[in-house]
Amino acid sequence: MGAALALAGFWGHAAVGFLYAALAIWVFHQFGTRNRQQLSLIAALALTAFWGVATVLAGPYSQWASFGETARNLGWLGFLFALLKSGESHKHPQTISMLYGALLLVLLMQPLVDAAILAFAPSSAAAAAASIETMQLLRMIFAIGALVLVHNLYTVSAPDARWGIQLPMAALAAAWTYDLNLNTIGYLTDNQPSELIAMRGIAFSLLAPVFAYGTRRNSQWRIRLSRSVTFQSVSLLAIGAYLLIMLLLATALQLVGGTYVRLAQISLIIGMSLAAMMILPSGKFRAWLNVIIAKNFFQHRYDYRTEWMRFAETIGFPSDAAPFHERVVKSLADIFDSPGGLLLTRDSESRLVLQARWNWPTADVPTYAGNSQTVPFLERTGHILLMESVRDGSDSMVDHKAIPQWLYDEARAWVVVPLVHFGRLAGVAVLANPPVKRGLDWEDLDMMRVVGRQLASYLAEATSQEALTESRQFEQFNRRFAFVMHDIKNLVSQLSILARNAEKHAQKPEFQADMIETLKSSVGKMNDLLARLSQHSQARHSAMAAFDVEKAVGSVIHDKRLIYPIESDFSPGLSAFADPGRVETILNHLLQNAIDATEDGSPIRVSASRQDDWVAIRVSDKGCGMTEAFVANQLFKPFESTKPGGFGIGAYEARALAQSLGGHLHVDSRVGKGTRMTLLLPVADKPEDTADIEKAA
Repeated sequence: MGAALALAGFWGHAAVGFLYAALAIWVFHQFGTRNRQQLSLIAALALTAFWGVATVLAGPYSQWASFGETARNLGWLGFLFALLKSGESHKHPQTISMLYGALLLVLLMQPLVDAAILAFAPSSAAAAAASIETMQLLRMIFAIGALVLVHNLYTVSAPDARWGIQLPMAALAAAWTYDLNLNTIGYLTDNQPSELIAMRGIAFSLLAPVFAYGTRRNSQWRIRLSRSVTFQSVSLLAIGAYLLIMLLLATALQLVGGTYVRLAQISLIIGMSLAAMMILPSGKFRAWLNVIIAKNFFQHRYDYRTEWMRFAETIGFPSDAAPFHERVVKSLADIFDSPGGLLLTRDSESRLVLQARWNWPTADVPTYAGNSQTVPFLERTGHILLMESVRDGSDSMVDHKAIPQWLYDEARAWVVVPLVHFGRLAGVAVLANPPVKRGLDWEDLDMMRVVGRQLASYLAEATSQEALTESRQFEQFNRRFAFVMHDIKNLVSQLSILARNAEKHAQKPEFQADMIETLKSSVGKMNDLLARLSQHSQARHSAMAAFDVEKAVGSVIHDKRLIYPIESDFSPGLSAFADPGRVETILNHLLQNAIDATEDGSPIRVSASRQDDWVAIRVSDKGCGMTEAFVANQLFKPFESTKPGGFGIGAYEARALAQSLGGHLHVDSRVGKGTRMTLLLPVADKPEDTADIEKAA
C-alpha cells in the first residue's frame, strides 16, 4: 500500500510538472502581446510546474516541496490580484492591497517556519512539532482566505463577465479546498495524511485541462466589477477583519494572563460589539465606505447605468406622491449622496424664487433668492459653484457680486448647479453637504453638467406644459364665450322681434301673457349662459333618456312662434333616446338660422317622423339657401358665416351636440330655394333598445 501511494504521488506530481509547464509555454506562445493578467497566469502555471518538479525530485515532505507549494500559492494569489485590477482604475488601489496583503504576509511567514523546522528538528522534537503545526495552521489560514477571495472576485464581477472566469475560479476553489482539508486533518490528528499528500498531484493534474479551457474562453482575462456587490463584499471583509482583530486581542489577553484576564476579555468583546453596533449602521460610515470603494476599486466614481436608471425612475416613475419639482431636486441629490436640496426657478419677471425643497426645511431662503446679477452670471457661464471654494475665495471663476448673501450664510449649502437649457437658465439646484465632505473632481463636474442639462430640459418642458395648459384654459373659455355670444345674439334677435310685435299687439291680453313668459324664459337662458362662462363649469349635460319628441320639439316651437310663423307636423307616438336639453339647444340653433335666412316672411316647417332606426327631425325654410362648396367647407367650421354680423357658431355647435348624442346632422340646401336641416336621433321603441344605446353612448 505504501509503495503504491509513493508511486501514485511520484507520477501525479510528475504529471503536474509536465502539464503545467506545457500549459505555461502554450499560453506564452499563444498571445503575441501579453497583458498583465496573461503574464500573471503564465507565472502561476510555471510556479505550479516548479512545485510538481520539486516534489518529484526532493520528495513530498522536503523543504523544497514546501517552498514550491508556497511559490505556487503566491503565483495564484498574484493572478487573482491581476484579475481584480483588470476591472479597476490604473492607479494602485491601497485599500485592495490591504485585503490581499494579509494573505501575502501569511505566505511570506511560511519560509521562516520552514527554516525553524530545519533549525529545531535535530535538537528538539517538540519544537519541530510545534513548527510543523504552525506551518499547517498558516496554510489553513491561507486556504480559507484564498477561498474567500475567489468567492469575492466571482461575486463582485458583473453578471456578463462571470462566464469568462467561472472555470479557473472553480479550479482554484477545488485546489484550495483540497489543501484546506489536507492541512486541517493534519493539524487535528498531529499527523501528516500521507494518502492526501500522495493524491494531491493527481488532483492538480486533473485541474490542468480546466485551466486550459478557461484560457481559450477568456484569452484577455478582463472582468467588470459590480459596484453593489463590491460594497457588500468589502463590508463583509471589513466585518471579518473586525472579528479577527477581536479574536487576536482576546487571545493576546489570554497569553498575558493575570487575575482579571477573563473580565478584560469580556469587557473587550462587549466594548467592541457596542462600537460596531454604533458605527456599522451609520449613514456617515456607509458614505465613507462608498467613497473609499469608488476611489480605490473603480476607474470611474459612478456606475453610470445604475445612476441613470435611478434618475429615470425618480423623474419619470415616482414610487411616492412627491411633486415634480421635489423629484427634480431628489434625482440630482441622490446621485451625489446629498441628504437635501433646494430648487430655484424663475418667475414671470425672471427673478429666482424658491420652487421646492427636499429634506431641507431649515434653509432660510428669501422671497427673491437671487440678485440682479445672479441669473445673467449663471446663464452666461453655467459655472458650478462649490460653496466652500466660493467662501474662501479660491474659486477664481466666480463673480462674488452675483452670489446672494444667503448662500454664504447657509452653512449646509454645498454645491450650486445651474440648470441651463439652450442657453437659458431654467433653474438652480442647491445641494446640501453630504455626510462625508469632499471636493469635486472632473468626473463630478461632468456628471453635474449632464444631469443639470437633462433636468433643465424637464423644467423647460414642464414650463411649456403649464403655458400650454393655460392657453388651453383660455381657448376653452373663448370657445364657451363664443357659444354664449352666439346664443345671446339669438336672444337679442328674439327680443328685438318681440319688441316690434309689442308695438302692434301690446293691448291684447293673450300677447301680454305670452310676452311675460318669453321674457322669463329669456332671463333664465341668460343666467344659464353666464354660468357656462364660469371656470368651474365643466359643460356637463343631463343624462340621456327616452323622451316624447312631439312634446320636446313643440316647446321649442312655442317660444319661436311668438316672433315668426312656424308650421309643424309630427308622427304620433314618436319617442327618441337623447338628452332633451341638448336637443332643445340644437333646434334653437336650427330654427334661428332658418328665421335669419328667410327674409320674405314665409313660414318655417318643422316635422318629425320615423326613418329606419332613427327619429328624423327636419327644419325646412324657403330662404336664400347655401352653395355646395359652403356646405362642404365652411358651414360647420366655427366663425364662418354668410349672415351680416353672424358668428358662425350655431351650425358648429349643433353638429357637435348631435354627435355627442350619438346622432347625425344632415344638410340639404339649394341656392334661392331654401334649406332643410335633418337631425337624426336614436329611436327608443323598446327598453332593450334604450339600454343598448345608453351602453354605446
